[in-house]
Amino acid sequence: MSDSAAIQVRGRPLIPGEGSGPLLRLTHPISFWGGVDPTSGQIVDPRHPEFSSSITGTVLAIPAAVGSSSSSAIMLELLREGTAPAAILMGKADAILALGGVVGGELGYAPIPIIEVSAAELERLPDGTRVAVHADGTVTSE
Repeated sequence: MSDSAAIQVRGRPLIPGEGSGPLLRLTHPISFWGGVDPTSGQIVDPRHPEFSSSITGTVLAIPAAVGSSSSSAIMLELLREGTAPAAILMGKADAILALGGVVGGELGYAPIPIIEVSAAELERLPDGTRVAVHADGTVTSE
């Protein structure tokens, strides 16, 4: 993609960091507990529109997380298994999901950035586009 076509959006870092990968936009919120298999990184909730998609290595854009406090444990398992996304962009901040990332970093796993980005800003980034997340909360298409 040329520099003139690059798209840039800005969000609020919940966990600052750097990461890049293809944007995987989920059309509906997801519960990581029971919705994502931490061993494979696949969405396993058969009712979810992106069922069977892999989140591994993506910049995962989700409108919101759903579910229980177990989401932090699933995030920790994704980090341990090496099947986590490269970064997460959330339309609505979720402290429980972010907690899994914080604990993972404390345990020595490679941390991933989690950025709160408004739904309007997320819509500016086309699904599948390679994007880079920066520590200041800026997300740019590559």
